Amino acid sequence: MDGQSRRPRLREQLRGVMRTQRYSLRTEKTYWYWIRYFIRFHGMRHPSEMGEEEVRVFLTWLATKRNVAAATQNQALNALVFLYGKVLGKALGNINGAVRAKDKYLGTGHGFWMSAISWKRT
Repeated sequence: MDGQSRRPRLREQLRGVMRTQRYSLRTEKTYWYWIRYFIRFHGMRHPSEMGEEEVRVFLTWLATKRNVAAATQNQALNALVFLYGKVLGKALGNINGAVRAKDKYLGTGHGFWMSAISWKRT
């Protein structure tokens, strides 16, 4: 290089913040997976060029087209909130318009167990 310091790549920035805050290696890898997925979904645009609308579109796509579980969508959301808040220093605003994924285990809720109990009594 010509003596100028370059800004660290996004992956290195993420790693630095996560290790400083003592996140587990598994969390680091998982967050990086979702961040890369987000970047590729939006045609390799840098996250600093994107914002709430792009996050909302991505989360909606995960729920509607990829049909992911609610926990999976939440994991992707947590990774992006961490990226924007802690790494880029740019808080995400309102992303309430995103379609939320349905819980995949609907058959084990309160209603299911109440009907199972009443069925057993008969």
